[in-house]
Amino acid sequence: MKIKEIRLHELEMEMKNPFTTSFGTQTKRHITIVEAVNNDGLSGFGECVAGEDPLYSEEFMDSALIAMKKYFAPLIVQNEISHPDEVWKLFVPFKKNNMAKSGIEGAVWDLYAKENDMTLAEAVGGRKIEVDVGISLGLEDTDELLLEKIQEKVDEGYKRIKIKIKPGRDVSMIRRVREVFPDIPLMVDANSAYTLDDIELLKALDEFNLMMIEQPLAAGDIVDHAKLQKEIKTPICLDESIDSFQAAAAAIELGSCEIINVKVGRVGGITQSKRIHDLAAKHDIPLWCGGMLEAGVGRLHNIAITTLSNFTLPGDTASSSRYWEEDIITPEVVAEQGVVQVSDKPGIGAEVDFNKMEKYLKQTIIITEEDAPDMVFFN
Repeated sequence: MKIKEIRLHELEMEMKNPFTTSFGTQTKRHITIVEAVNNDGLSGFGECVAGEDPLYSEEFMDSALIAMKKYFAPLIVQNEISHPDEVWKLFVPFKKNNMAKSGIEGAVWDLYAKENDMTLAEAVGGRKIEVDVGISLGLEDTDELLLEKIQEKVDEGYKRIKIKIKPGRDVSMIRRVREVFPDIPLMVDANSAYTLDDIELLKALDEFNLMMIEQPLAAGDIVDHAKLQKEIKTPICLDESIDSFQAAAAAIELGSCEIINVKVGRVGGITQSKRIHDLAAKHDIPLWCGGMLEAGVGRLHNIAITTLSNFTLPGDTASSSRYWEEDIITPEVVAEQGVVQVSDKPGIGAEVDFNKMEKYLKQTIIITEEDAPDMVFFN
């Protein structure tokens, strides 16, 4: 596979509804769509999911754009690639910057699948023809507003409801939810808002028969989560703490969690996601695929990885219309009764609509072999 150029399309998309977590409220989403173009003019697409600010992780939009332009895109156009799994090896000298790496690698995976007339799901080794999906609900000002949102999503058939929590909006809120919805599959996501000082509060969540509590303690922490899991009955699911295969291995060995949320961008791409999948399957740790408020390209990558066998819990890949008045792909992602059908078309299974994308485009940066700097590294 010879890629002649990488195009970085920087977008600013208005969200359909504000989305509130313990980090704050988002009304806009900055997204970089990565386009890898081969010598025949065929394009593959990836999506860099880094946010505008370094709140979810240390990586953010501007830093990711620089990393892709200066390091990762030049490496791709300067090298012949036989298989997308080789991309990670090219990126090994560079520490972290996983979302930038994933955006570039995702475009290579899509192009590889298209060149070989395969779906992206087939290319990564998936077998499912449909995947179950849940919905992630942000914090609302009142319990009644939240209950209305939950009822709406239950009526739409989503297989699981995830609710964001933070100190002051946790136990009493979830108790109210369970009074109205005693039997729905329900989980909570803390986004690192608590510490071990809150252990009694977190124990109180055990009474609500939750599927899991996601990332209650600090991002990156594994040791304290192991202590917490021993004290509570509710399964802990790690999110921000699992930023690599090595972190997943350590968390499993220490008993820090009973479930793992794999976000393709957070762990550095599809190749690393597959490695974590295989490790978790070996240790009977179920997986699900989390969302990062992606546009359609990222959503389709999530669907592809979810077709692997150990993704046994509903993921966060809801319909495009949940987040956007219009998505940048045709057809858009549609969940019906909590199920998304896996496309049988090559690659991600949808076309990027450049007319739509133009409405949100801030700039396009093009990197070719001719204008890429020489990349020389010393071990």
